[in-house]
Amino acid sequence: MFLRNQTRPIKINNIQVGGGAPVSIQSMTNTVTADAAATLAQIRELAALGCDIIRVAVPDEAAVQALPQIIAGSPIPVIADIHFDYRLALVAIRAGIHGIRINPGNIGDSERVRMVAEHAGNADIPIRVGANSGSLPDKFRSLPLASALVKSALEQCRMLEKFGFHNIKVSLKASEVTATVAAYEEFARHCDYPLHIGVTESGTPRNGIVKSAVGIGALLLRGLGDTIRVSLTAHPREEIAPALQILNAAGLRSAEPEIISCPTCGRTAINLIELAERVEQLIAEIKSAGKRVKLKKIAVMGCVVNGPGEARDADLGIAGGKEKVVLFERGKIIGTFTEADGFEKFRQLILHSCEPEND
Repeated sequence: MFLRNQTRPIKINNIQVGGGAPVSIQSMTNTVTADAAATLAQIRELAALGCDIIRVAVPDEAAVQALPQIIAGSPIPVIADIHFDYRLALVAIRAGIHGIRINPGNIGDSERVRMVAEHAGNADIPIRVGANSGSLPDKFRSLPLASALVKSALEQCRMLEKFGFHNIKVSLKASEVTATVAAYEEFARHCDYPLHIGVTESGTPRNGIVKSAVGIGALLLRGLGDTIRVSLTAHPREEIAPALQILNAAGLRSAEPEIISCPTCGRTAINLIELAERVEQLIAEIKSAGKRVKLKKIAVMGCVVNGPGEARDADLGIAGGKEKVVLFERGKIIGTFTEADGFEKFRQLILHSCEPEND
């Protein structure tokens, strides 16, 4: 097992970030924040899917005025995303926001930075600062991208540190995976601030999930990363499942259950693709109903010849044969059925293993 990089702990409301705490999943709403009802509806949807921390855009006075209602109704911590206007940050802090995302370098003079740092410090909330390849200061643009990101992020941190503020989380993002990974690695050698990791502007789900999995996965396997976001050109709900899958693949979170399925081949005698999708949908429905599947691993295999043996570590499995399926537990066949009857029996066994999420 790889060792995680030890970062200093911070708290975002009731969630610890850094200090060895579990890696948290973050996303961002795409509603008009001033519409508190719509924003809360989306936050609740994302929380039900597995989002731990949510960020909302605060571009204007109407948005900041909606924050008290959003904060009060949100089931997960809320971070205000603010650019340029330090006054919005101050009002958001007074409204009870759990954290703010603001780059000190773009809110004006040192006195404005001092005011934000002072108010955030008094409220005991963290500030996320960072660098983005699309908004680097001109003085760093001649440098290799990774180094430019690191220098920019360090400069942002120093602006807050000057006023005694160290409750900081840092991000260094580019759309280029290799530069992103190199930047986080270099930054971690300079500071122990917790890291929010991801690949920015990664694109639509088809491309963005792959880029995010490579970049975020590479960092996690190096022990880097305290919160993650899979940034996609899609509805925010599309970001949560890939984030969970990345954490599961990196051994940092249990999928509960992990669903494995084999590729199709000439021996496959059932509609394996449809069967695997039906099982995934069943698990999703169970989770959305507030229940937990106690099975650790479920297998959906294409043939009876190899299925139970290859997936012998699965708590429960189904494997296809010619005009039949078999069910097995830990590699031992427990019954042979028609495809329709077999799936129903499989479904009942999964449901029987469920318990309420909070038990």
